[in-house]
Amino acid sequence: MKTLSPALQAHLDDGTTTLSWCWRITRADGVTLGFTDHDLVLTFDGTDFEPESGFAASEVRSGSDLSVDAQDAEGVLTSDRVTETDIVDGRWDNAQVGLWRVNWADPSQRVMMRLGAVGQIRRGRMAFVAEVRSLAHVLGQTVGRAYQASCDAALGDGRCQVNLEAAAFKGTGAVLSLIRDRGFVASGLGAFATGWFAAGTVEWTSGANSGRRAEVMMHEVADTGVAVTPLEVPVRAIGVGDGFVIRAGCDKQLATCRDRFANALNFRGFPNIPGQDAVLRYAASGDANQGVVL
Repeated sequence: MKTLSPALQAHLDDGTTTLSWCWRITRADGVTLGFTDHDLVLTFDGTDFEPESGFAASEVRSGSDLSVDAQDAEGVLTSDRVTETDIVDGRWDNAQVGLWRVNWADPSQRVMMRLGAVGQIRRGRMAFVAEVRSLAHVLGQTVGRAYQASCDAALGDGRCQVNLEAAAFKGTGAVLSLIRDRGFVASGLGAFATGWFAAGTVEWTSGANSGRRAEVMMHEVADTGVAVTPLEVPVRAIGVGDGFVIRAGCDKQLATCRDRFANALNFRGFPNIPGQDAVLRYAASGDANQGVVL
């Protein structure tokens, strides 16, 4: 149930209303943007809600159970505030969204209709549709540990405790030349063996991708130089001379944790848990030691 101020309730009871929608979006990088479907700028709570943003909202879909309520926000990609590059780059992922119903003649008369987060984003050549999920979507997230053979900790976090800032697990360099759409030959990594940074991360310190981080798919040392290939094609093109910091990766196996990082004590998996081979194993005649492990 929404609680309306007496002034807004009186405005609604009057029968002739001057209402508009306002969206306040706070991205993960701290940038706050305001949009409205009104034709003038509205300002409240320290945010300017700009018109002509191309934003339009669908009906609010709500249920009486714990299912995730949702609303779609449509927009165009011609604005300099909402660009296709930022969407592909993930800057809008899980951004917090506040949806307000506002009397544009007196913005102090308003009510928050929804507080949620940006979910799935579908985009075309000139427009996008963003799903705005209610806070109930948090209840669907997995909480707790997973019982699996591989480690479920993130390399370098508080549970893993590997120091990725140590010189043995961190390298710095620059792009010497480009390989196809995403790979590059790098300087500064000659002291590291092939595959040392595979499944690790590369963080750009200069160039068009400065401040962004990507997962490393391959790291190869050859006579022609050290080649690094990110997992995905970067949204912004990599340029010769771009600087980066690269950190080691882990395949989440006990042997890697023990031999590469000397960190078996903090391994967060269950390497001796029975796998699918135990389910498929069958008893053989004449050998009482063979059979299904329960």
